[in-house]
Amino acid sequence: MRAGAFGTAVRQALACAALALALAGCGGGPRVGVLEPVAALVPGASPETIFVATTRQRRDATPAEMFGGARAPSLDYAHLVVSVPPNHKPGELEWPASAKGDPNVSFATLERNFVNDAGFMAGVRKAVQARPPGQRTILVFIHGYNTTFDEAVYRLAQIVHDSGFKGVPVLFTWPSKGALLDYPYDRESAVYSRDDLEATLRQLARQSGATQVDLLAHSMGNMLTMETMRQAAIRGDGRFGGKLGQVMLAAPDIDIDVFRKQLSVIAPLKLPITVFVSRDDKALKVSQFVWGGQRAGAFVVSDPEMAERLRASNITVYDLSDIKTSDDLNHGKFASSPQVVQLIGRRLASDNGIATRGPGLGEGVMMLGTKLGSTIGGAAGTVVGAPASILAGESPTSVLENVAR
Repeated sequence: MRAGAFGTAVRQALACAALALALAGCGGGPRVGVLEPVAALVPGASPETIFVATTRQRRDATPAEMFGGARAPSLDYAHLVVSVPPNHKPGELEWPASAKGDPNVSFATLERNFVNDAGFMAGVRKAVQARPPGQRTILVFIHGYNTTFDEAVYRLAQIVHDSGFKGVPVLFTWPSKGALLDYPYDRESAVYSRDDLEATLRQLARQSGATQVDLLAHSMGNMLTMETMRQAAIRGDGRFGGKLGQVMLAAPDIDIDVFRKQLSVIAPLKLPITVFVSRDDKALKVSQFVWGGQRAGAFVVSDPEMAERLRASNITVYDLSDIKTSDDLNHGKFASSPQVVQLIGRRLASDNGIATRGPGLGEGVMMLGTKLGSTIGGAAGTVVGAPASILAGESPTSVLENVAR
């Protein structure tokens, strides 16, 4: 092995070890069997229906699971009804302590079924038509790295419940192995799923009867989302027949130069894009250290004039650095902060996007300009920079120490 390759391998191993230390003792519960259905909805619990399109392989040999981390040759589909417990706290995901779980105190599954392409679309259409005219929208959630199928399902149910979203939730889940040391595999799986996400969005736009299709992506799911939007724009229909609505990018784990290139194609469409960033995101610091590229989800600059220029391009950036949650890595604030997940709900309910910062947004949520390149296509110039606290004085050792704290 060449010295450079060896050094990279060592850095990756050290970073993953530090990340594992950071996650140690963060809670647990089973990762197998939690989607096995319980008998019935308990008093006070709330049911959330989730439609699934996935590039994951079915786990036919393991009945307790539906989909694993292997890559399927083509799209597959499912339909689930999730029970949110009566004691649920906004921003929390009360994970089952045992297989199936106790619906009185944890998330649980009421129904789960594999469906085919026709069954998936029939279910989505029926759910859309059951909503009043003002709520006939779809939210597509694209999860991040190190996420099992079960975790993605329950996370979307939590987001839908806490945000107050009234439309139809669809989970697009790609083949993450759900393991800390499988970052490279997950990254390739995200790229593997681009065409299938685009096909799913086109199908929803054309056949669901929805007035609008919104996107919410997290972490590595942003790479999949941005690449899909980029290739759709290059094909000449980046707005998916005019149905693509809000695009929300939470903690994007994307190299800043790659992000700039993606936006150079996407930004001229002037879609309503919101980026949630945080300077204290430890997971993105590790990603930056491992891959050597600055991550788009960790960089902000407080510049009101730049924020105005971003708004002219329909891009809004929110700095969540001052938000404190139970997430030790500060990587999932979009879902674990009650005020942020409710802010997302307001965006989904608004045709004009989120208003500027005010009492309704809560303290700690700041709208800031983000430097994303000196000029983005033909859109208003939007520039991207990073505070010195991120880039200066952060040796590899200090990054690892910060993550392991």
